[in-house]
Amino acid sequence: MSSSDYVSDGFKDLSKMKENADEFYIGNSGHRVVWLRTTRVPHAFRSQPNDTMSAVTMSALSVPVAKVSARGRVARHQLGATPAQLGKGNGVKVHMSRWKGMDEDISDDQQDIARGRGMVDSKFQGGFGLGGTANAVMSSSDYVSDGFKDLSKMKENADEFYISEAFMDKMTVHIAKNFMDLPRIKVPLILGVWGGKGQGKTFQTTLVCARLGVQPIIMSAGELESGNAGEPAKLIRQRYREASDIVKKGRMSTLFINDLDAGAGRMGGSTQYTVNNQMVNATLMNLADNPTNVQLPGQYQVEEIPRVPVIATGNDFSTLYAPLIRDGRMEKFYWSPTFQDRVGVACGIFKADGVNANDVEVLVRTFDGQSIDFFGALRARVYDDKVRAWIKEVGIDAMGSYLINPSKDKGKVQFEAPRMSLDILLQYGKMLEQEQENVNRVQLADAYLDGAVLAGQSGSSNTPQSSLMN
Repeated sequence: MSSSDYVSDGFKDLSKMKENADEFYIGNSGHRVVWLRTTRVPHAFRSQPNDTMSAVTMSALSVPVAKVSARGRVARHQLGATPAQLGKGNGVKVHMSRWKGMDEDISDDQQDIARGRGMVDSKFQGGFGLGGTANAVMSSSDYVSDGFKDLSKMKENADEFYISEAFMDKMTVHIAKNFMDLPRIKVPLILGVWGGKGQGKTFQTTLVCARLGVQPIIMSAGELESGNAGEPAKLIRQRYREASDIVKKGRMSTLFINDLDAGAGRMGGSTQYTVNNQMVNATLMNLADNPTNVQLPGQYQVEEIPRVPVIATGNDFSTLYAPLIRDGRMEKFYWSPTFQDRVGVACGIFKADGVNANDVEVLVRTFDGQSIDFFGALRARVYDDKVRAWIKEVGIDAMGSYLINPSKDKGKVQFEAPRMSLDILLQYGKMLEQEQENVNRVQLADAYLDGAVLAGQSGSSNTPQSSLMN
């Protein structure tokens, strides 16, 4: 055991605050604070009529420490233990264990097994083939987190994408402030980027991270719920510590949570509020309050880890727990792209197709009410004619052999990129708008859920497109 094993996870050193106690205001609410010099932990007792303390003995409040003999040695059964109360300014010399370093396993067993392949005679290794003990159970790829995202390729092509100046400024300032040591300034740990659907919040965040050289550890809304109580909260702590390890190695990192409101918010009274929703909100609040002391379940070693900024995206943060989004914990940023932002992003979408900036601006003005992802869907829709022609060429029956595990003679499917002029883009854009209007106009659920609607009861079961033209 090390000296930190004697300290509780709830231990908080208030020595610095005590030295500057005169600089803070303490309200008088009928309580008095008793400072115990032995433990340095404040305990509040309600005042009694006769101004006596509560019936709590001082012995019950003391922290057990190692017993020291007259010669200043720690007991034999406590070898290797150095309590924080010993050896610091009290003149007591503490002898450490002679076996220190030999009882600590800091190596990676799985990697050691892989490195030791062939260095030991086969008679000393159990099993043969892939089941032998010379084979590591885990491979090097198993050590890579599921939340790790490689942004190296995006960084190489960063000039091809548009980054909003306002978005870049907000994220850069937030990340820089969290890695700075500003005296007596409480910097919010979480940056909440929220706004309308399909406005490019996630993509802009990823672009900024690639531009700044920040390695994000990513979580999605689907990971904020589980069949096991407490698993999402544990996963948040694990991902946060993974990002902290990246910072410890000398590179900026951040915990990036996508669609936080979809996983932890309440969408009306019909949304079930589970224990995991409560624990996710509480864990994020705890991270914001104690960003350098993040413990995992079952670990009781108090160690200070590097601070990691948290970036969360969502559509409506009013559905989140109100104490989580208060100003001291979360800095809110409403992302509403301007017309220039929309044109800049659309130019990046159609840049590879040779569409000039003037045509893109006309396109954005024509579909002014659409979100940014509409133009990405529009570009993909233009490829439909080319794909349809390819299917007709190879045949429906042989299509699968070209798409799934194609042979060397067939190779990868390739065809010329379609021509994208302003007229073609406007034509397909109108088709996409028509599909959106059909969803809003033909609301079959209103008729089906209210009761059984039979043919002829409401005039016709056919849509206007399928009815006979007279």
